[in-house]
Amino acid sequence: MSERFAAIDVGTNSVLLLVAERGADGRFVAVDEDMEITRLGEGVDRTRRLTERAVAETVEAVRAFAGRARSLGAKEIAVVTTSAARDAENGAEFLRRLRDEAGVEVEILSGEKEATFTYASAAADFGPGSLWAIDIGGGSTEVIGGAGGLIRFCRSFDVGAVRLTERCIASDPPTPEELGRVERAVREALSALEAPEPETELVGIAGTVTTLCAIWLGLDAYDGRRVHGRRMPIAAVEELERKLARMTLDERLRLPGLPPRRADVIVAGATILRVAMQVLGFSDVIVSDKGVRWGLLEARFGRGTQS
Repeated sequence: MSERFAAIDVGTNSVLLLVAERGADGRFVAVDEDMEITRLGEGVDRTRRLTERAVAETVEAVRAFAGRARSLGAKEIAVVTTSAARDAENGAEFLRRLRDEAGVEVEILSGEKEATFTYASAAADFGPGSLWAIDIGGGSTEVIGGAGGLIRFCRSFDVGAVRLTERCIASDPPTPEELGRVERAVREALSALEAPEPETELVGIAGTVTTLCAIWLGLDAYDGRRVHGRRMPIAAVEELERKLARMTLDERLRLPGLPPRRADVIVAGATILRVAMQVLGFSDVIVSDKGVRWGLLEARFGRGTQS
């Protein structure tokens, strides 16, 4: 009988659930996936503390997801958290509440470990050639490069969609000066990276990239099957960035394909993606609907691991 396992990724902006079945060949097939945007990292860049509202919503989302995973027969559940909990002074208290109220033990991933899981999920679907992956999160952006499924470098930068929105954007819609500050922050952060080898592919992971793709495709409701594996040219990213930056928040809230709780940070996210593609010299990006949770599942419960 096939075994089921679950992975929960507690990010700066969202909580993601994956319940998957491990077949006889060792490969995982999704049984259930879901996402709740709880904005755990709201204000952390400024205060270095998680707010009570954000903690309560996130703990409840994890509790509900863990219960769902168990009801679906998950043998074990792996839970990780990333940028916001790394940066917050009260991160340990957050982990205690997750243990006591949600019944899960949580690991805080380093930026490098987060990048490793990201790359594993990208390489599984889009390898084995030269491959770079970019994971634009709420608090940080990871860039990972490798080939043949092996990582050659991984870097984590404190330039996420939530962090740069809070740092740089106060107007509605954003002013050119504010957008310029976002762009300069991204260019400065990525300036130390060397150019990729010829024929290298870029895979874009996480909610910013998948949301931009859904808007580009004109999807009324998000459909990961239509998003995953789609190639999005840089011209489309540039046009989306211009379109979104001209809109007020109220206009973005009515835009099909854009989750309401992502509407205030999507402009900064689009700028991060566009600037990264320009700096690194990529003409298009392959969109991935997977990410840390898939790499985590493979690392914890995949073939050759002890479950």
